[in-house]
Amino acid sequence: MDETFDFIIVGSGGGSMCAALLMKSVGKEPLILEKTELFGGTTARSGGVMWIPNNRFMAPAGVDDSPDKAMQYMDAVIGDDPTAPGASRARRQTYVTEAPKMLDFLVSQGIKLRRYGYWPDYYDEMPGGSAPGRAVVADLFNANELGEHKKLLRPNFMQVPAMLEEAMPVGHYKTTWKGKRMMVKIGLRAAWAKITGKHWVTAGNALQGRMFQAAIKAKVDMRNKAAVKRLIQDGDGKVTGVVAEIDGKEHNFYARDGVLVNAGGFAHNKAMRAKYQPEVSTEWTNTQPGDTGEMILEMMRIGAAIAQMNEMVGNQMTFPPDNNSGVQVVVQGDAANPHSIVVDQSGTRYMREAGSYMKFCQDMIARHKISPAIPSWIVFDSQYLPKYMLAGSMPGRHKPKSWLESGFLKTADTLEDLAKICEMDAGNLRASIERFNGFARTGKDEDFHRGDRNYDRFLGDPAHKPSPNLGSLEKPPYYAYKVYPGDVGTYGGVVTDTNARVLREDGSVIPGLYATGVSTASVMGRAYPGAGASVGPSFTWGFVAAKHAANVGNIAGAEAA
Repeated sequence: MDETFDFIIVGSGGGSMCAALLMKSVGKEPLILEKTELFGGTTARSGGVMWIPNNRFMAPAGVDDSPDKAMQYMDAVIGDDPTAPGASRARRQTYVTEAPKMLDFLVSQGIKLRRYGYWPDYYDEMPGGSAPGRAVVADLFNANELGEHKKLLRPNFMQVPAMLEEAMPVGHYKTTWKGKRMMVKIGLRAAWAKITGKHWVTAGNALQGRMFQAAIKAKVDMRNKAAVKRLIQDGDGKVTGVVAEIDGKEHNFYARDGVLVNAGGFAHNKAMRAKYQPEVSTEWTNTQPGDTGEMILEMMRIGAAIAQMNEMVGNQMTFPPDNNSGVQVVVQGDAANPHSIVVDQSGTRYMREAGSYMKFCQDMIARHKISPAIPSWIVFDSQYLPKYMLAGSMPGRHKPKSWLESGFLKTADTLEDLAKICEMDAGNLRASIERFNGFARTGKDEDFHRGDRNYDRFLGDPAHKPSPNLGSLEKPPYYAYKVYPGDVGTYGGVVTDTNARVLREDGSVIPGLYATGVSTASVMGRAYPGAGASVGPSFTWGFVAAKHAANVGNIAGAEAA
């Protein structure tokens, strides 16, 4: 039952197939062990965006960037925090250097990637910030090209044949011609796909579909339903393999060059969540079901240091009845559009609603320590409904009957009555809305600066003046629903060095053990600098780990212009 490979990779998310492809490119034999039935990890369920500074697509598009500018931005946003060792300045510098090389390597392997035309960094006003953005995505992918393997690719939350750049404007199809054009374009593509027998997938499904296809072509050994139970060490403490359970039996897999753990975080582990993130729930996550943290615990068992365990990639969510999509409903746009605000349970506005989803949830958790704010309320008026999507539904005044009957959507003709129904303080709610209405009329949020950033405006309605994000709440009836600090993954884990090697508490290396993705303490620390700030590092540190384990420097294709 024993088998030996050069490199064993635990999990099949973002960085796994990248590491495997690199190993294959230098003549090594990797093995990917995936505990669930489906390949792709949470990356396949995600937006599939990679935040890659100074990437190969920027200069040809006339977008200025450099390693120095990227470091300036990361330094400004992340800062120097001794409690976030995953984001040491040395690791940030390595990321800025290696991420573009990783991207070049993927392109050399035939992975069709492109720059997202305009997706601002989340703090684009900070030194080194990029308004056009550093986001990279995969082209649409015809999943039918996978043949019999198609059924093994984890599905995505988006089931429409549209690039993210095409789909995002659709939320404003009632107010913009661009939104209308994109709806028509997507509809025509869907019809043509049906006629021609194509199955276009997008976002993380396209990224991981392309990676899966490349790994299959490279003849990477990939095994599903293979749950790793233990790490194997020799007498000197070096990790030399893993024990995995397959069909109820334990198998020993030995590694000549090392083991890479990319098994996700602990979003679905109730005990770990209660210990490290007691304010949130395992019910509020959009990670894949296998994100249960046992590999973090196993690495801790052999002495790995952990850090940043109280952080997560927050994603504001709500829970309408009769949601059968298989994913939680993300409502970032609902809070960023005009005619809506967020208030705590007392009716007091306390945050900048538009902006980073991680910061949104951090603000909610911080507020909850002062005043009950989990959940908070998104409040809006009758101007909102006909224009914008709401809790995943298309624009329109009529919402599912179950929303009102279940109490999910609250409504009243006056703010006082709405406050009573939601058990808020009526005076606080009215004061919050009246003050916000004043900001909406001037187009300037003097309290929280909503709409000041390019990223805020990117999320809002470009047709609304004077601000894409600020619109009054003054036309009854009024509405409210609860919003929760959900997540798309935890953000802490084992501490790794600039070679992605796992470290002990004393800073020494556990030989033979590497880690990437959200199994690690993020290189982004306690911040989310831009779209893809978890997927990009997963790929990059997988690339770095494989290079180090294979003892190679420059990789063919990784130094492309």
